[in-house]
Amino acid sequence: MKLQEHYPLKDITTFHAKVFAKQYTEFTSADELKEILSSSQVKGTPYMILGGGSNVLFTGDYTGVIIRNAIKGIEVVKEDTDHVYIKANGGEKWHDFVLYCVSHNYGGVENLSLIPGTVGAGPIQNIGAYGVELKDTLYEVQAMNVHTFEVKKFSNADCKFGYRESIFKGEEKGKYVILAVTLKLNKHPKVNVSYGTVSKELEAMGITHPTIADVSKAVINIRSSKLPDPAKLGNAGSFFKNPVMTNADFEKLKAKFPDVVSFQAHEGHTKLAAGWLIEQCGWKGKRIGDAGVHKDQALVLVNYGDATGKEIYDLSTKVIESVKEKFGVQLEREVNMI
Repeated sequence: MKLQEHYPLKDITTFHAKVFAKQYTEFTSADELKEILSSSQVKGTPYMILGGGSNVLFTGDYTGVIIRNAIKGIEVVKEDTDHVYIKANGGEKWHDFVLYCVSHNYGGVENLSLIPGTVGAGPIQNIGAYGVELKDTLYEVQAMNVHTFEVKKFSNADCKFGYRESIFKGEEKGKYVILAVTLKLNKHPKVNVSYGTVSKELEAMGITHPTIADVSKAVINIRSSKLPDPAKLGNAGSFFKNPVMTNADFEKLKAKFPDVVSFQAHEGHTKLAAGWLIEQCGWKGKRIGDAGVHKDQALVLVNYGDATGKEIYDLSTKVIESVKEKFGVQLEREVNMI
């Protein structure tokens, strides 16, 4: 194990803020992770497991050890007539994994194309987009207990998935490192184009009978047109969750704001478009120093160059306060604050 001192996080986090970790290392196997966590240099020291750095904002230098998941590999572990079970290790890039599945005509994750980050981070957030969530296809999570080093398998039910929530973000937060994820995908896929923008994009592409490859391409087109490329403009994608409220509360809100954009959520609840709320408060395209709200998508906060994590965080606080004042709706940050 090699620990690097005063390690810059700018190039391994998608906000590209100028922050440093006191120490940095990475692991390419479960054995290496066990060695790192049990070493005298790390034991008793604050540490953080980092994947693609795409859903985190460091508001200052990290005074502990950053441990990066670099376990690679994708394999088919079993299959039957209708389904294939594919295991992807935690250090794989999520989008590369989706492209692998699409190229083999394994259906179920095509709507999750171009989501940044690694496979290992997916279950923590229960990543989702365009009418699909990871929980819809997840079969099993393999994770290591950071205290006992026992490798445990979590079923879909064990993960206690919710909207951008899981057991790994809740009661078991910080207790496990996700090593691999196994998904149950369809060999004879049926496309999901229930999300309006996807069907519109397919129509614009001139496709009337879409394959999962077509859906993936449509999602990539949509995301590319709406969301800035982190390699060119620092960001973490959607910064805020879409708030969910009861249908009764939604009707009261709609009476005051008839044009409010919403979607059907779970039974008895309605999901609001956080981007619309933020835009109505005048934030879209607004910039304070090098921290700003993206000009095309108000849900995305960006670093125009030299913004600090603290400046981006402060901007997000101002956005939250203004939405609360105007609509009485409390926004929650989707990005993890460190």
